[in-house]
Amino acid sequence: MELFEAILTRASAARLAEPGPTAAHLACILDAASHAPDHGRLKPWRLIVLDEAARHRFADALVAARRARLPEPTEEQLSLEREKIWRSPTIVVVGCAVDREQPKVPEIEQVIAAGAAAQNLFLAAHGLGYGVMWKTGPSAYDAGVKASLGLQAHDHIVGIIHLGTRAK
Repeated sequence: MELFEAILTRASAARLAEPGPTAAHLACILDAASHAPDHGRLKPWRLIVLDEAARHRFADALVAARRARLPEPTEEQLSLEREKIWRSPTIVVVGCAVDREQPKVPEIEQVIAAGAAAQNLFLAAHGLGYGVMWKTGPSAYDAGVKASLGLQAHDHIVGIIHLGTRAK
């Protein structure tokens, strides 16, 4: 797909199904993400591909965060929270590991760089023919959810990127 066509036709998928990106395509998608503009060449983004075990840990953290936010959540609410992470064959979480020791590169610029990496990831996947959804939600700001991904409490989850084939 030509660059401008990818940009102009980019849209979040409503639903995703198998297959997800092949290993070769996923490597290309991640490589495209790593070429985002980046003041100071800090590469603050963290591209975290969730395998099955990581999905379970992430789902547990999402449920714990939901439980902490809601007084007396129902089992249905908690089940729906857990199921969100299984709605696509592939998930890449784009995080931003903030380097607070960088006086010349403010935090906001590091977060924007991670956002640019997420956009590159999205466009690369779309350009290869995959459906994409960029999600966050209240749990993306939870320290426990961040920790489940190896991020610090002061770091950021910029996007929970779902990849797969657009469902009809």
